[in-house]
Amino acid sequence: MPTLNPRPRAGLDRVPAPALFVVSGLTLYLGAAVAVGLFDRLGAPTVSWWRIVLAAVVLLAWRRPWRRAWTRRSLGVAALFGVVLAAMNVAFYVGIDHLPLGVGVAIEFVGPVAVAAVTGRGWRERLAIVVAASGVLLLAGVTLSSGLPREDVIVGLGALLAAAACWAGYIVLGKRVARAGAGSGIDGLAVGMAAGALAFAPFFGSSTAEVVGDPGLLAFLLVVAVCSSVVPYVLDQVVLRRVGTATFAVLLALLPATAVVVGAVVLRQLPTWPELVGLLLVSGAIAMTARS
Repeated sequence: MPTLNPRPRAGLDRVPAPALFVVSGLTLYLGAAVAVGLFDRLGAPTVSWWRIVLAAVVLLAWRRPWRRAWTRRSLGVAALFGVVLAAMNVAFYVGIDHLPLGVGVAIEFVGPVAVAAVTGRGWRERLAIVVAASGVLLLAGVTLSSGLPREDVIVGLGALLAAAACWAGYIVLGKRVARAGAGSGIDGLAVGMAAGALAFAPFFGSSTAEVVGDPGLLAFLLVVAVCSSVVPYVLDQVVLRRVGTATFAVLLALLPATAVVVGAVVLRQLPTWPELVGLLLVSGAIAMTARS
C-alpha cells in the first residue's frame, strides 16, 4: 500500500468542528444501528470486539504505525487509550442491547459532562453536573417504569454507566494521544485499537471461526467497524488536536440528538416525552460547560 501523505488532512482542519461532529455522530450511530441487527447472531460484546478488531486492521494497514519512532511512554499511553476505548465499546453495546439507543447515548454522556466539569473552573461546570444527573435520573426512572424487563433495565443501566466512565477516560487519554502531532494521533489510534483488540481476545476470540467462515457476516461487521470506529475516531483525533478537552466534551452535545434521530428512523425506537426531556437536560448540561 503506498504511503499516504498527511497533508490532505489539512482540509479537515479547515472544516468547522461542529460539522465534523455531525458527520462523526451520523456514522457512529448508523454503525450502531447495523450492529444491533447482529446482536442475536453473535451477542453484543462479541460484535463490539469485532468492531475493534476490524477497525484496527483497517487503521494498521492504512497508517503502518511501526514506521514511526515510539517512546515507551507514548506507546504505553496509546495502548492504555485503546484498552479503555475497547472497554467503552463493549459496555456501550451491552447497554443498547438492553435499552433504546437514544436513552443509552444520553446516559453514557455522564462521562463527557464529568470531564468538562472537572477541567472547567466556573459555576456553570458545577451546575452542569446537577443538570446532567437530573436528566440521567429522569431517564433511568422512565426506563424502570417502562414495560422492559427489570433485569434488562438493571443490566443496561449498569453497562451504560460503565461506558460513561470509560468515555471520560477516552477523552482524557485521547487528548494526550492527539497532542503527539498531526498524523501521529491517528497512528496512536491504530496502535491503541490493536492493543484493545488483543486485550479482549481471550474473551471473544472463540468466535473467529464462525465469523471468518461467513463472508456476509464479516462484511456487515466491517461496515460496523468503518462506520462506528474508523470514521468517527479519526475525526475525533482531528478535532482533539484543535480544541481542549472541555470544548471537545461540549461539542459532544450534538450527539444525543443524532442518536435519537438514527434510533427513530432506523430502529423505530421512538422516544417518549419524558425521555425527550431527559435528553434535553443532558444536552443542556454539556452546553452549559461551553467555554470560549
